Amino acid sequence: MIYSSFFKRPLDFSVALVVLILTSPFFLLTWLVLVIQNRGKAFFYQERPGKNQVPFRIIKFKTMNDRTDAQGKLLPDHQRLTLFGAYVRKFSLDELPQLINVLKGEMSLIGPRPLLFKYIPLYSERQNRRHEVRPGITGWAQVNGRNSISWTKKFELDVEYVDRVSFSLDFRIFWLTILKIVKREGINQSEAKTMEPFNGSN
Repeated sequence: MIYSSFFKRPLDFSVALVVLILTSPFFLLTWLVLVIQNRGKAFFYQERPGKNQVPFRIIKFKTMNDRTDAQGKLLPDHQRLTLFGAYVRKFSLDELPQLINVLKGEMSLIGPRPLLFKYIPLYSERQNRRHEVRPGITGWAQVNGRNSISWTKKFELDVEYVDRVSFSLDFRIFWLTILKIVKREGINQSEAKTMEPFNGSN
């Protein structure tokens, strides 16, 4: 409790600032390529629920274009994912801008991933406890299967994290995340590229 109340936020800020500085060459290069590829739109913004469901705008690199069908509806994700966007996702570079969210205090380095507001009415009372802490860039669910596990299992792991949050757990998740990125483990390789939407039962 002492860690989460007094030390987690200063540690988040310090580590996020250092990582952002160290990765700035990759950040700027990715930004430049995406600006050119997406006609000036390098970033993707979306409102997400933060701690206690307070809304904030998550920032990610834009890996999909805005192509639509004849009716003006956006094409499926796998058809809009660009070649460079796939590379950016492969190495999780699309998450880098979220370090800005961490610096602003909207997110933590470690915590349950911030999902969509439309899912909130679908959560059980227990599942909704994932909003008791700041959402994270990576979390306990991400190092225990990421897109290869069910939503139900993800939420179980999120709540488990809320109950167990500590420096040792955050440190473990941090290094496991690095290993997952290097080894390319726990990512759903289906055609859709992203996990199926949560419908309240899966």
